[in-house]
Amino acid sequence: MESPHKRSIQYHSRPKGVGQSTVPDGGPHLIRILLAEDMHMVRGALVALLALESDLEVVAEVERGDTIVSKVLECRPDIAIIDVDLPGMDGLSAASLLAEQTPWCRTLILTSLGRPGTLRKALAARVGGFLLKEAPPARLADAVREVSAGKRVIDPQLALAAFDNGENPLTPREVEVLRMAADGAEAAEIAVRLFLSVGTVRNYLTTIVTKLNARNRVDAIRVARESGWLM
Repeated sequence: MESPHKRSIQYHSRPKGVGQSTVPDGGPHLIRILLAEDMHMVRGALVALLALESDLEVVAEVERGDTIVSKVLECRPDIAIIDVDLPGMDGLSAASLLAEQTPWCRTLILTSLGRPGTLRKALAARVGGFLLKEAPPARLADAVREVSAGKRVIDPQLALAAFDNGENPLTPREVEVLRMAADGAEAAEIAVRLFLSVGTVRNYLTTIVTKLNARNRVDAIRVARESGWLM
């Protein structure tokens, strides 16, 4: 079976000297990392794992997606490791902003979600890497090095998921209702706008949650967005 390294796709290289620092004795470049993860225990574990690598250095940590760009501008890391699901702004939206505003900072997305639409959105956001959180620690370190070197790294399991059918199980009306809910509309407002009863709207939302195997309405919105069904 072809190794993940051979699956990597060459990406545009970074201008020399931007963001990277050298080890004081003139050794190889230290790769400066910004880590964006909202779960404290997970973030701490990732920092500890990366600290075991002599050429990797976490220079900044954030827990909200809407603070990533400003922190990157402040600390100028070589790469941002970003959880796909962050408060304030999701990881893929933050990665897209970084690609536009700080193209010298590479991005590596971490996810526990293997839905086809997630990978499609990640590629559209021009991320440098897309890795499952369940990947071995050594694979994470290697992915950081590869992405920092200008390569694109896609977890093979996520690549295979992209070939799944991924058909939207929701009807057009259900998508319309969920999109309004995602925009912040309550059931009563959705009912008025769609000329439906409040009870009918609530039934739609219940059906949507069931179809997407979600925990609740908020989780259903997340699932639909990550699957590319609320584009």
